[in-house]
Amino acid sequence: MSTIDQAAKIRAGQGFIAALDQSGGSTPKALRLYGIEEDRYSSEDEMFDLIHQMRSRIVMSPAFTGDKVIGAILFEQTMDRDFDGMPAAQYLWEKKGVVPFLKIDKGLEDGANDVKLMKPMPGLDATLSRAKEKGIFGTKERSVIDAANAEGIEAIVAQQFEVGRQVMAHGLVPILEPEVTISIADKAEAEAMLRDAILKHLGTLEDGQEIMLKLTLPEEANFYRPLVDHPQVMSVVALSGGYSRDEANARLAQNKGVIASFSRALTEGLSDQQSEAEFDTTLGATIDSIRDASVAG
Repeated sequence: MSTIDQAAKIRAGQGFIAALDQSGGSTPKALRLYGIEEDRYSSEDEMFDLIHQMRSRIVMSPAFTGDKVIGAILFEQTMDRDFDGMPAAQYLWEKKGVVPFLKIDKGLEDGANDVKLMKPMPGLDATLSRAKEKGIFGTKERSVIDAANAEGIEAIVAQQFEVGRQVMAHGLVPILEPEVTISIADKAEAEAMLRDAILKHLGTLEDGQEIMLKLTLPEEANFYRPLVDHPQVMSVVALSGGYSRDEANARLAQNKGVIASFSRALTEGLSDQQSEAEFDTTLGATIDSIRDASVAG
């Protein structure tokens, strides 16, 4: 597996990154939207088996191909499972041409200074070593900004870059995800603080080090262009963040050089009750719409 080929695919950006990394906290909602109510499972193991079946159905669909889906973010349990009898990361790259990433954060701390930092990640080095062995290309780690608080936003970005350096030390590419909550009144101000903080921290990277960024779609089109154009940013991807797929796609299309990394907006409209043909048709239309918005800029 060539990381050079994978990096070239991500840099080219002719598609989007599928976020298939719902964790324990977000899985019940994802299953509910897929048509599986909580009375269908009685333990966490059963719940994770069901979400793996959903993910398997998505990635094994003929609609899910590397010419439109250039990457996929996996939950750690998914990395340790198989798709169609093959280790998940290996299946994605060798069978589908999709670059595999791993979600590494362990959830969020309680809020302070209007942000939620990432919880500690004990054993992260061991996880990163295992991910590298399994053919994972990069990681994703999420924290949340709830207001335009300069002190909080600096703390978020500093923590993201600190974790990013740990990831890069293992030869993996980190996706730093400081999410700005879409419903806050001072979203544009928060985005200005975030952009400035990221640019400052990019200046601390060593030559040759590259990161990726996963950001909330901004209030002002092309606001993150300085990050898109930065030589040490491999790619800027956008989260749907609670926007409907149509609105997320419309905002995305206005931001040149930014591609999607959608989770809920990717699975919107899919159902456990659909026939294979219905499922593949719905997923295919979704993938086309997100890919078109990703490459529109």
